[in-house]
Amino acid sequence: MKKIIFILLAIFPVLAVAQEDGGMTSLVADSTKTDALPTLAQADSAYIQGDYLTAISMYEWIIDNQGTNATLYMNLGNCWLKRDEVAKAILYYERAYLINPSDPDIRFNLELARTKTVDKVNPVNQLFIVVWFNKLVAATDVNGWAVLTVLLFAVTIILAGLFLFSKKSGIRKLSFSFSAFFLVLSILSFIFATTQLGNLKKRDTAIIMSPSVTVKSTPSSAGTDLFIIHEGRKVKILDSSMKEWVEIRLEDGNTGWIPVNVMEII
Repeated sequence: MKKIIFILLAIFPVLAVAQEDGGMTSLVADSTKTDALPTLAQADSAYIQGDYLTAISMYEWIIDNQGTNATLYMNLGNCWLKRDEVAKAILYYERAYLINPSDPDIRFNLELARTKTVDKVNPVNQLFIVVWFNKLVAATDVNGWAVLTVLLFAVTIILAGLFLFSKKSGIRKLSFSFSAFFLVLSILSFIFATTQLGNLKKRDTAIIMSPSVTVKSTPSSAGTDLFIIHEGRKVKILDSSMKEWVEIRLEDGNTGWIPVNVMEII
């Protein structure tokens, strides 16, 4: 029972932080704001009318002042894609995907934008268990996993109570078996929730924003040229301790150094 109580206590901080970081904040009209301030409806209207720069300005104001969610980031990505700014579109689609990886529209738009990039990515083959784990983690957002964890653990507690207090051997056997099963499910759900929460907090990936970037062997313009990458390419940040340079790794495993000002953190 002590282990069960410990796991339950560990779940609630994840749920609380998930509500703060993972789901971000949903947009609710603030009656104290004046009519002069942009609204979500006005931003959507500007997008529909093809005034993408105005829509972008409004969406960015809403994000800066009222909070964001995956839909807002996707809308920004759509605006930039309409303007053929592929790198910026990918950046915002990636941010939307980070918040809600289960949304099929976000995944579709992201893949569509990637087809417009110069670099064709050949990722390193991953173990089946890694691919399976990543797909499960992306099955819902961090809030979904956190809520599911609490529900599964609540069922575990109820079944454990039946096992402890029931006098019928048949019920005790069934409740013990099912409580163990739901406990495993709740632990897995907790792992998926914390994995997504970690992804939201780490922010260790970026999108190349410059048309082309020469990757160096050392954090210096005098370093050996290794290869060239182009705008829209996603990179993983390995070392950001230097002021003007970061060490990056590509999906194919190649590593090197690039100037920090050629990319934007997802």
